[in-house]
Amino acid sequence: MKRIMMTLAAIFAVTAILVATPASSESKVYKFSGGPSGGTFQYFASGISQWTNDHKLLGMNKVNVSASAGSTFNVRVVSAGKADFGIAYAGDTYLASVGKLSPKDTAKYEGAMAVGYLYGAPAQLIVRADSGINSAADLAGKRVGVGKGGSGAAANAERFFRGMGVWDKMEPQFLGYNNAAAAFSNKQLDAFWVFAGYPTAAVIQAAQQNNIKLIDVRSDAESHGVFNTYPFYSALDVPANTYKGQTANVKSFQDSALWIANEKVPTDVVYNMIKSVYSKEGLAYLVTIKKTAKQMSVAGGTKGTTKLKLHPGAEKFWKEMGVLK
Repeated sequence: MKRIMMTLAAIFAVTAILVATPASSESKVYKFSGGPSGGTFQYFASGISQWTNDHKLLGMNKVNVSASAGSTFNVRVVSAGKADFGIAYAGDTYLASVGKLSPKDTAKYEGAMAVGYLYGAPAQLIVRADSGINSAADLAGKRVGVGKGGSGAAANAERFFRGMGVWDKMEPQFLGYNNAAAAFSNKQLDAFWVFAGYPTAAVIQAAQQNNIKLIDVRSDAESHGVFNTYPFYSALDVPANTYKGQTANVKSFQDSALWIANEKVPTDVVYNMIKSVYSKEGLAYLVTIKKTAKQMSVAGGTKGTTKLKLHPGAEKFWKEMGVLK
């Protein structure tokens, strides 16, 4: 009897331990919202997730990546906690936090925080060389591909073209880059807009089938006060010969693509990820995934985050590296 009682006591003790500490044997799956399949956002989200999982940066926990519509979608789902991480443009993230994401969306998305800078995304407006279109102002009455609905490209297109006073005068077509390039080549579009690193595959495709011209969107933006309204844009040139038939530099502007995280993701999770991803080995790995990652560096890791809240895990890392004081 005594032996039976001792056995039962041991069983109860083990059971109590198991019940009291269920989390110790459970693993969490963190969600990383990327972008359209085959797009730059998706490459970065997949690369960061794969590096994290391969190097067990989160112990038993994993990061799963999913495709999405893009920047504005990611800001919404990360802010709401429906995704833990995402890729988004600095402009979208900032405007969303102050209730100005779009004229139709004035909700404040304050739960998305910046982690680090990934790359610059320049605006590119493509027309046919013989179209007679020399400015965005000439697009009134024209069919213009502006990016997939819910994407950062489409959001930035609307800001720019509204600033130019032509958004309500042209016919915006919400098409992804490849579909827009195909429609352009089939004479179904008069122009299309790209907001991505150059050279962009869709523009290369269009240049192979058409004599194209890139519009100077920076001068248009400057003359219409777009930079005053949206100070997160910065100037750059698309270098000559980036595309077939483009023999001179073309003035443009860009926004910064950022890695973002939900405010409730634990500090140590973000810290462990960013410390490894921005290591020499981590950056070299991302370049093998997408050459655009050559723009990433520790020194430039907080570009585009001036108006944003940094996640505590990211802030800890950037201070350790001397990037922040």
